[in-house]
Amino acid sequence: MITFRLFPTPAATAALLALLLAGCGGNAGSDAGHDDHAPAASGHAHDGETDGSDTHDTHGESDDDHAHDQAGDRTTIPADVAEASGIRVAAAGPGTIADEHEVQGLLTPVEGRLAHVAARFPGPVRQLLANVGDPVRAGQVLARVESNQSLTEYAVTAPISGVVLARNATPGAIASESMPLFEIADLSTLWVDLHVFGADMDHIRPGAPVTVTRLGDGVSTATTLERVLPGTATASQSTVARATIRNEDGLWRPGSAVRARITVARQPAPLVVPLGALQTLEGREVAFVREGEDYVAHPLELGRRDAQQVQVLSGLEPGDLVVVEQSYLIKADIGKAGAAHEH
Repeated sequence: MITFRLFPTPAATAALLALLLAGCGGNAGSDAGHDDHAPAASGHAHDGETDGSDTHDTHGESDDDHAHDQAGDRTTIPADVAEASGIRVAAAGPGTIADEHEVQGLLTPVEGRLAHVAARFPGPVRQLLANVGDPVRAGQVLARVESNQSLTEYAVTAPISGVVLARNATPGAIASESMPLFEIADLSTLWVDLHVFGADMDHIRPGAPVTVTRLGDGVSTATTLERVLPGTATASQSTVARATIRNEDGLWRPGSAVRARITVARQPAPLVVPLGALQTLEGREVAFVREGEDYVAHPLELGRRDAQQVQVLSGLEPGDLVVVEQSYLIKADIGKAGAAHEH
């Protein structure tokens, strides 16, 4: 029993597909090559007729060119090979195209959920009981300070629940009433301040859906635009649009840059396909349609698009089974068949 393992890179997957197809005896390109013998056989039947033979040979070249065109537009992949290669299809149909604006932003703590903890009476710090990054609850003892007036120790406690962002004291240091010993923030929710420039501001209003994406790992979360701040950010000369995100796992970190898509409108489209279905073949944008075990390239006329899908104006019919995953494998196999035919 032979076990095939799929590799994540396009090159490795394409190589696997080639091996699988070789084991199955080829593809539509080999069929086209077999048909090349038909014109030659016909030519022998007219050996004695000079004019007819010349005419027939010319016609044979035309048929050969047509066969090449057909081979260049399609390939055959057995169902089990397609399944093992991760090729997936979905029916083309109606959808919605979003009018989206891509912007950059910054995560910040929510106002009112940030606390600076100071000593009530000046005196030396005798004990520190919390470190940066520690989660704390409201009322939890963070430090003990000896009062210069009473010479007794008193507890410094957390006014809110949250995470310790900063600790500005060391044991034995003198704490003054104005010096914050700790900075605590409730990070269970964060503000996303999005910077909007120029004419984009004319289209963005509170209530618009927003998708926020972390730059580090690409994780996204959905939220809603809450307000557009009245002022202008001095450094960037941008208008700030603000949304709030949940942060129960603590992986969204204040101060981090993010990117976001603000959806200002959605319009229905009679026929759409995912962007992953598109490939370029001989300078044309195409999608590959599965017909049995054949995959046929359909040149497309495209309309509006968003970050996920594109409107199809012509080239497909509703219900066509379009390759939506690993479409580059189909393109690679068609290219291989075309190259083999030329040789």
